[in-house]
Amino acid sequence: MSSPHLEHPRWKGFLAAATVIACWTGFNIVSRLGGKSALTPFDMVALRFALSGALMLPVYFAVKNTLPPLRLLAMAAAGGFLYALCAYSGFVFAPAAHAGIIVNGGVPLGSALLAWALLKDRPSPRTFWALGLAATGVLVLGFNSLGGGHAENSLEWVGDLFFVAAALLWACYGLLVRIWHIRPIDAVSGIAVTSAAAYLPVYALFLPKGLAVASWHDILLQTFYQGIVAALVAAFSYAYATRSLGSGVASLTLAIVPGTSALLAVPLLGEPVTPVTAAGVFLVTAGAGLGALVKKTAPGPKPRPRGPG
Repeated sequence: MSSPHLEHPRWKGFLAAATVIACWTGFNIVSRLGGKSALTPFDMVALRFALSGALMLPVYFAVKNTLPPLRLLAMAAAGGFLYALCAYSGFVFAPAAHAGIIVNGGVPLGSALLAWALLKDRPSPRTFWALGLAATGVLVLGFNSLGGGHAENSLEWVGDLFFVAAALLWACYGLLVRIWHIRPIDAVSGIAVTSAAAYLPVYALFLPKGLAVASWHDILLQTFYQGIVAALVAAFSYAYATRSLGSGVASLTLAIVPGTSALLAVPLLGEPVTPVTAAGVFLVTAGAGLGALVKKTAPGPKPRPRGPG
C-alpha cells in the first residue's frame, strides 16, 4: 500500500492551502459586507446552504457518500451550519480584521490543542513557538476589545466571542477529517447536503429573516460567494490540505489570512488598521510563517483505511 504522503504530494497540499487563503480572505470581506447589510446571520447561512446543498445533492449520490448519519451531522455542525452561524454573527459586531486574527489565528491553536488532547499528537518545539506567536496575536486583540479599545463600537467583544466559537468549530472539522480519514469530496458534499437538510426547515419556520428588506445586490453577492466559494471551493481545498499536510500545518498556513484581510478591509470596507490590529496581524502572520516550515510527521504503522471514512 502506498503511503498517504505519496498519494497526496506536499506541494499539492500547499496549493490547496493557498486556495483557501484566497477564499477565506474574500470570505472575511464579503461576510463583513453582509453583516453590515439588512441580511441577518440566519439569512446568510440559509443562502449559503440552499445553493451549496442543491449543487452537491447529485454529487453526494454520485460519489456514493456512505458516511454514517451521526458522522455527517457532526461534520455538518462543525464545518457547516453552526460554524457559519457563529462566523456571520461575529461580522455583525466586529470588523473583518478581527475575523482574520481570531478565526484564522485561532484555528491553529484549537487544532493543536485538540490533536494533543485526543490523539496524543504533541506539537514539536517549532510548532510550540508558532502557536505561541499566533496565540499572542489573538490575545492582544481580545484584551483590547474587552478593554473598550474601540469606543465607537462597544460590542466588538461580542463579535470576537462569536469568532472564537467559529475557530473552535472549524478546528473540530479539521480534526474530524483527519481522524475519520474523510475524502474531501465526501466532506464537502456531506456538509452541504446535511447542513441544508438540518438547517433550512428550522430557518423557514422559526428564525428571523431580513430578505424582504435586503437589496438584490446583497442577496446575490452573499448567495454566490457563500454558497460556492466559501462552502464548496474553500471546504474542499481545506479538506485536501488537511489530508496532505496534517491539520496542524494546514491550519497554520491559513494564518496568513489576517494580513490580507486587514489590508483589503482598508479600501473595500473603510476599516482602518489600528496599531493593536497591526500588532495582532504581525504576530499571527509570524506564527503562520514559522508553522509552514514544520515538516509533516511520518505516518504511524497503522494503515489508513481507503473507504469513505
